[in-house]
Amino acid sequence: MTSNPRAGRGSTDEPQGPSGGPARAAPDQPETETERRKRRALFLRELAEARELRARVQPRRTKERRMREAMRMRTFRI
Repeated sequence: MTSNPRAGRGSTDEPQGPSGGPARAAPDQPETETERRKRRALFLRELAEARELRARVQPRRTKERRMREAMRMRTFRI
């Protein structure tokens, strides 16, 4: 790991393949459950990081979205 755990690509200890993803032993073998989970975890981390960045860069839109969501929640209360 690098010293920055929130770094994007290259923050894992896995060797990188030609497409930028983790290198696999043989390309004709199906992906293992562990590899799929690692890729999914990386994707979800990057997605959360992108959402945080968007919220920081566009605070007004984020506030408007929160207000609309709160209004929707109030509308459907029983």
